[in-house]
Amino acid sequence: MALFITFEGGEGCGKSTQARALYRRLTRSGVSVMLTREPGGTLLGEQTRRHLKRARELPISPLAEVFLVEASRAQLVKEAIRPSLDRNIMVICDRYTHSTLAYQGYGRGVDLDIIETVNGIATGGLSPDLVVLLDIPVEMGLARKKGTGRDRFESENRAFHERVREGYRTMAGADPKRWLVIDGTLSAREIQGRIWARVSKMRRREADG
Repeated sequence: MALFITFEGGEGCGKSTQARALYRRLTRSGVSVMLTREPGGTLLGEQTRRHLKRARELPISPLAEVFLVEASRAQLVKEAIRPSLDRNIMVICDRYTHSTLAYQGYGRGVDLDIIETVNGIATGGLSPDLVVLLDIPVEMGLARKKGTGRDRFESENRAFHERVREGYRTMAGADPKRWLVIDGTLSAREIQGRIWARVSKMRRREADG
């Protein structure tokens, strides 16, 4: 099975930019790779994304958010991620299960054990080989979002985003072998280099068996 890499981080951290950069570099290197995102990546997922991203005119409870995200995730894993990995196609996913733990768990206060259980059901136990976390101060990330029309999550108060950031750092600290934590304030080129170094090392290890 091919490598499965996810990108995580708070608002404005640059993870989507870096996920696309890795995808392009791997493609140029002749690697079969798929880039997808959460919520999204399928027709159901993209429709769910629109509901979740809308501002406060559409009230959604924290637990309802969890189930909407998990429904989208279950469809993405079944329709796109697992089939690609089974065909030896590397998968890069912009957000995955750790986003739900960070945002709905640490951020909104939904019980983490509940989220872990539903994550497991939605994914069939499929975990990433590498989680890239771009860590950035909350105020800097939100400043990057000014003037872009903030969505439901970007519009939350600073305390919420601080809890999300702390949640990510806690999860990364508990599983350092799986997580690559990078200072999101570094230049885009420096971040790309660190990600490429790690992914290249993993690919060599995989090739060596």
